[in-house]
Amino acid sequence: MTTTVLHGGALFTGAGYAGRGAVVVRDGRIAQVVLGEDVPDVPGAARVDLAGGLLAPGFVDAHVHAVQGGLERIRCDLSGLEDREAYLDHIAGYAREHPDLPWILGGGWSMSAFPGGNPTAADLDRVVPDRPVFLPNRDHHGAWVNTRALELAGIDAATPDPPHGRFERDSDGRPTGTLHEGAMHAVAQHAPATSEEEYYRALLAGQSYLHSLGVTGWQDAIVGSYAGMDDPGPTYLRAAQRGDLTAHVVGALWWDRERGEEQVAELVARREAYTHGRFRATSVKVMQDGVAENGTAALLAPYLDRCGHATANTGHSFVDPAALRRHVARLDAEGFQVHVHGIGDRGVREALDAFEGLDASRDLRHQVAHLQLVHPDDVPRFGRLGVAANIQALWACLDEQMVELTLPFLGEERAGWQYPFGDLHRAGARLVAGSDWPVSTPDPVQAIHTAVTRTAYGESGRAGEEPFLPEQALDLATAFAASTSGSAWVNHRDDAGRLAPGAVADLVVLDHDPFAGPPDAIGAARVVSTWVDGTPVYEA
Repeated sequence: MTTTVLHGGALFTGAGYAGRGAVVVRDGRIAQVVLGEDVPDVPGAARVDLAGGLLAPGFVDAHVHAVQGGLERIRCDLSGLEDREAYLDHIAGYAREHPDLPWILGGGWSMSAFPGGNPTAADLDRVVPDRPVFLPNRDHHGAWVNTRALELAGIDAATPDPPHGRFERDSDGRPTGTLHEGAMHAVAQHAPATSEEEYYRALLAGQSYLHSLGVTGWQDAIVGSYAGMDDPGPTYLRAAQRGDLTAHVVGALWWDRERGEEQVAELVARREAYTHGRFRATSVKVMQDGVAENGTAALLAPYLDRCGHATANTGHSFVDPAALRRHVARLDAEGFQVHVHGIGDRGVREALDAFEGLDASRDLRHQVAHLQLVHPDDVPRFGRLGVAANIQALWACLDEQMVELTLPFLGEERAGWQYPFGDLHRAGARLVAGSDWPVSTPDPVQAIHTAVTRTAYGESGRAGEEPFLPEQALDLATAFAASTSGSAWVNHRDDAGRLAPGAVADLVVLDHDPFAGPPDAIGAARVVSTWVDGTPVYEA
């Protein structure tokens, strides 16, 4: 029998901040929680001094792409860079260091680094003229390619835009090097296949990185083939069978929007085939719309042009709303949780309409993720329908992407409807939290910082970095709960996400107590250790 006493710090229980306390862990579960300064006397127990830090349930990322993120970390990773020249320097260096690679693959660039959010093939040609380059951006709704990649794919001025996608073009109609949405596949299908071993290394790299940030479990939001990635389901199954999957993971099986209900039987079969040990393929992911930055998020009223005039574009509903209602009802009847990507106000409304009338007593914990633009009339529907609001809090700030690529095209009224976390919470919505990594960092502490301050960590108080819609801020305990007990709940792990006797000992230790300091220092907290089932999986 293995027993550990964690003491000498503060506790966040998953429900609230409890101040100083200690926790006894025995055989992977919490045996005792003691509040105050007393340290339980447990003969033979190992002792862990929290050194004034905070002990909390492990963070659970309710919307992440761990294999995809890991793959970028072991390839040409642009995620830690911010501007055009830095990207090009890194790509050139990576190409020099890997002369035998037939393609340069990776990704993670930010749209805000380029005029209009659109990088060019001409720039890539300058640093990699001889080999094709395919680099998805951070949100994976677009990709940057060079001329060689366009040539290999046979894409030129005469090539029509594909369904649900488009090629960025010059005034003569020639593709310029940015591929939006479904256009990515036109090039990605020509790239060399990723080997099983590379996918496996990517999963382990992604898992290790997430553990270093205090993440003990997650929901992988696309378990299927998408945007040049193969289905990661077999990789998860292999890791679960080998005992290499140390996190508790739910896989959201990808809904092929080009097909209909005939795929449900296949999803049921994949759920049975993939579910093993710490991996459960019990959710289905539906991408209902795109993103606001490239005009594909589904809006109730048209996007504006840069002069403030209405355009003819209202974005894309990738699944017909009437069909979506039928599909969701069928998936619900099969016992699947449905996880919908909803960015625009129309996309969010179409998702909620699809959940309307379902039997909430089945407790499948359906959810809508991202929620960038929510019409005020739809905010109270989350609580009424029992649909979880899956927030990516890190996006709720005035970064360059928001200022340059979003606000001008929405107008003042709609701009004020963005990321309404406070209103959702006050209206009784169940909040859960995810990062969408590799779209943005998977660091939950930074996301919590933004949820509370509505600024990016390190920017609070600087000129031009005022809080974004501060009335939508969450208090610190609510933000912590969304990232711990809330996300554990949406993954149907009712015995995790809390510090309570009998709960699974999935834990994170932070180096200091964010509840004891000013809000603008929340993001400074660092992970000291991460525990899954009472065993350390990361130690700083």
